[in-house]
Amino acid sequence: MKLYYCETLNPRKACAVARHLRSPVEFVRVDLGRGEHKLPQFLALNPNGKVPVLQEGNESLWEANAIMCRLSDVAHSDLWPHDARQVDVLRWLSWDAQHFTPYGGTLYFEYLIKPRLGMGDADPGKVDEATANFRTQARILDAHLHHRDFLVGNALSIADFAVASALPYAQDARLPVAEFPAIERWYARLDELPAWRDPFPRTA
Repeated sequence: MKLYYCETLNPRKACAVARHLRSPVEFVRVDLGRGEHKLPQFLALNPNGKVPVLQEGNESLWEANAIMCRLSDVAHSDLWPHDARQVDVLRWLSWDAQHFTPYGGTLYFEYLIKPRLGMGDADPGKVDEATANFRTQARILDAHLHHRDFLVGNALSIADFAVASALPYAQDARLPVAEFPAIERWYARLDELPAWRDPFPRTA
């Protein structure tokens, strides 16, 4: 198996799961700055031109959440459960994609990616809107985690990896996570995992 990635939000969670499960994958870095994601050979793997992509033989799977599920199944892991918890995991994956990480991702882009690409300063309007919406959704997450160690049941799942994807960049992206103590406790638990702290392979 080959896992195509770059050092951004969505590939981060797929790489973290792969390393956590010690999946037998070959990590292949895609240089977005050089446009490698737009090359015909990469578009043949993912017509969206995005990472991550998991290649198994002649088959390719794109979308980070689906890749996390597949890696869990290959490893016979309970990170992607196959019992009553599965629906709850799906709920949190959907909630995250629609209501949580998009706002953290906007702040990540405005404060980290734009300067790196020479696109100027953060847009105050977009920052204010994203920060307000992040707070609104973080209140929901914080309340859910108030008496819980993990998002679903009593164990780590791919839902935790997904919902936390923007939080490693909280300080630089100015995510107001410090206002939410239950989120901080939950994230500190996740951050104890070596694969989460250091998900990407070393590059020369």
